[in-house]
Amino acid sequence: MTLPERSALSRRDYLRALVAVGGASALAACTSEGDDIDVPSGTDDPSSLPERQHAWNDALTRDDDGNVRPPEHHVLVALSLVDEPTDEARAQVEAALQDLERAYEWSNEGLLFTLGYTPAYFDRFDGSLPDEIDLPEPEAIVGQADEFDEFDAIFHLASDHSQVVLEAEEGLFGEGDELNGREIETDLTGVFERVDEHRRTGFVGAGLPAEHTDVSGVPDSVPAEAPFFMGFRSGFAENQATENRVTIEAGPFAGATTQHVESMTIQLRTWLEQDSHYQRVAKMFSPEHADENLTGDIGEALGASSGLTDERIEATESDARGGVVGHAQKAARAREDGNPLLLRRDFNTVDGDTPGLHFLSLQAGIDEFVRVREAMEGDDLGAPNANNGIRSYVFPNRRGNYLLPPRSLRALPAADPERA
Repeated sequence: MTLPERSALSRRDYLRALVAVGGASALAACTSEGDDIDVPSGTDDPSSLPERQHAWNDALTRDDDGNVRPPEHHVLVALSLVDEPTDEARAQVEAALQDLERAYEWSNEGLLFTLGYTPAYFDRFDGSLPDEIDLPEPEAIVGQADEFDEFDAIFHLASDHSQVVLEAEEGLFGEGDELNGREIETDLTGVFERVDEHRRTGFVGAGLPAEHTDVSGVPDSVPAEAPFFMGFRSGFAENQATENRVTIEAGPFAGATTQHVESMTIQLRTWLEQDSHYQRVAKMFSPEHADENLTGDIGEALGASSGLTDERIEATESDARGGVVGHAQKAARAREDGNPLLLRRDFNTVDGDTPGLHFLSLQAGIDEFVRVREAMEGDDLGAPNANNGIRSYVFPNRRGNYLLPPRSLRALPAADPERA
């Protein structure tokens, strides 16, 4: 891909565009923009890091309301195995991952990452996954004609610094000499190859969506301080599952979790310019939120909670009969004993020069994602499609299921580690 024109973009938007392009040339351009960045080094003892790959929350900062603030830049690198897994290949993968952990602090200022494996990866083994692991092949949910991730694995790289995610990606695949000033000792070449057509990128953070009005489909009306394209805050602490809740506690993969990635486009111009703020609040949260002006301009008035009380959740069906029902209101019906099932780590994207979202969620089993996703869709409610949450504005086009093993099994795990 061609590098973006520097003079036409702000520094932040230029760095975001370089992450989307990827490659050695983008890294060189990014490095020249970030000479003043001081990236903290990692640990000399990678074994001191959490056993859970998905243990990010304690390493991230929080906003004034106590909500976890996700890293700004994200890359999902699709991977295909070059050959069948061997002990030698496992040792190489683990050494390469430890190179990253020695180079970058485990934080948003350094680098956070996970390596997850698809059902297709595990199909090559004679044994099957343990009963504790709910990892089915991805399939269409609520009737969409989806495409599916059927390669072997996916790397999720995340940092506040665009230079870091690019440098880490290029270093892993033999396109660099150093990681944060440390000589690269081992990479993934010969074990994995990148599936470039399924590489995905994105960003999240206050003001970042509004810097993309140069992209077709992103109107000038994107709220200036919104962290997400659709104009509202997300990831409220009280409406996210805890890392403990999404962790598989028993069996040989204890400490793992499952990950679902759903990529979608957003009909953003219609959402922002056809509907009023009142209508957007009602469709995103609930009619009561709109009537009582509970959210503020971008959801800042909600603090650490979406503000969905038990009474409002119980009123979902009656609100739908009244003509409008909220997206968050519908999804909250899938809670267990009042507790959310999903830990969301999704981010905006302009992949393909189109506004969208990579909806990334962690849960103990994929069945829990499906339950929440079906509740979000609200097919059972009978509300008019245009007023049934946000379903007439977002269009999923690809999805994939993954197992994120514990750190000790992250390097080419067998389907049955105990037998292996």
